[in-house]
Amino acid sequence: MADSGTSAPIESKADLIEALSSGSKPKSDWRVGTEHEKFVFYADSLGPVPYEGENGIGALLDGVAKKTGWSPLYDRDKVIGLTDTRTGASISLEPGGQFELSGAALSNLHDTCSETHRHLTVLREVADPMGIKFLGIGVTPDWAVTDIPVMPKSRYGIMAPYMREVGTLGTSMMFRSCTVQANLDFSSEADMVKKLRVSLALQPIATALFANSPFVDGKPSGFLSFRSQIWLHTDPDRTGMLPFAFEEGMSFERYVDYALDVPMYFVIRNGQYVNCAGESFRAFLRGELPQLPGEKPLKRDWEDHLSTIFPEVRLKRFLEMRGADCGPWEEICALPALWTGLLYDEDSLEGAWDLVKDWTAEERWQLRKDVPVKALETEFRDGTVHDLTRLVLPLAQAGLERRNLRNWEDMDETMHLAPLRRVVETGKTQAERLLDCYHGPWEGDIKRVYAVAAY
Repeated sequence: MADSGTSAPIESKADLIEALSSGSKPKSDWRVGTEHEKFVFYADSLGPVPYEGENGIGALLDGVAKKTGWSPLYDRDKVIGLTDTRTGASISLEPGGQFELSGAALSNLHDTCSETHRHLTVLREVADPMGIKFLGIGVTPDWAVTDIPVMPKSRYGIMAPYMREVGTLGTSMMFRSCTVQANLDFSSEADMVKKLRVSLALQPIATALFANSPFVDGKPSGFLSFRSQIWLHTDPDRTGMLPFAFEEGMSFERYVDYALDVPMYFVIRNGQYVNCAGESFRAFLRGELPQLPGEKPLKRDWEDHLSTIFPEVRLKRFLEMRGADCGPWEEICALPALWTGLLYDEDSLEGAWDLVKDWTAEERWQLRKDVPVKALETEFRDGTVHDLTRLVLPLAQAGLERRNLRNWEDMDETMHLAPLRRVVETGKTQAERLLDCYHGPWEGDIKRVYAVAAY
């Protein structure tokens, strides 16, 4: 756990803006980062893995550290993550023990896919002798929130009670959901704004393509992406489609103003979390935070605060695509492939903007609300989301073709779109394939998903 006390002070609002604008970089320096979470379960009981014990999450982290040489990260005296000091990649724990790889910033999708392969291979080598496996799905199929052991991370002890106050499914988000995310760069404020608008508008299309959470509490949930539905009932102050991003004058400063109005969770001082749930960062800027009277924020406090905001696309020093369920191994690489193809090629970005620029705020929000239920069959204007994917995927394909970055087999990055081409061609999401199994050969036995969806 980093201590905010080692960070520089914030002198003005300009420092907050600079924390975002400093991410601007020339196209030659653009990179791709991929984050993915997975559930950890015991192979014999199919139950969640606690932190403690010789075959617990803590021991698993220790085993991975020995295998990789990555350095441990601590919360008090507990190892709660690992970091690769050479590349910046890290492993962290979500509240319910979900293992998250935050990958390094890499120059191409082939390297991203290799990174994922190495990571999952190491996990298998360490976890198999412990009787532990990993599940690639968006929501736990049959674990209740109360079934899931809580990880020893102080921030979650602050977040969980607050989540119960501001939404109905916030703890489900924390303890029984998993996602895959892609992080991409921008060159300037104008480039950031255009990419933010395109990716916000198209985030529901990504949700549909990657829908993979059809079960909850041991039965079909009625949703193809229940994970996406969970976010609609988590915390309206820090989630959503950011309609202001489409207004005239959108800028880094406008996002800062938005972030300042999102209630705080915590501040870290002397290695301890100070509970500030519901407090105002604006008051903190004035030295009026009740928990730290007279004290003003440090730059690390602002970075921590930005990390507790959860819109469909999050702005930091890069853009985070947050709309996809965790899925099969090959789909982990497909998400950054989709967004890299759309956002890193000028012609594809312009084509995507042409597609979405006349969508209204009401239409974007309706898409967001409807997609968790019907995914590809969600109605939009005179067609469906499936029709939209037939326009979006070729744009991504063309963007990757023009990048023309090839692996050792002389294959370009379009190879990583293969799982999405299958979804578009068949009109069937991974969630619907699982439901077909549940209603067919599984004969309603939800436990069968642990074999089918395990890494």
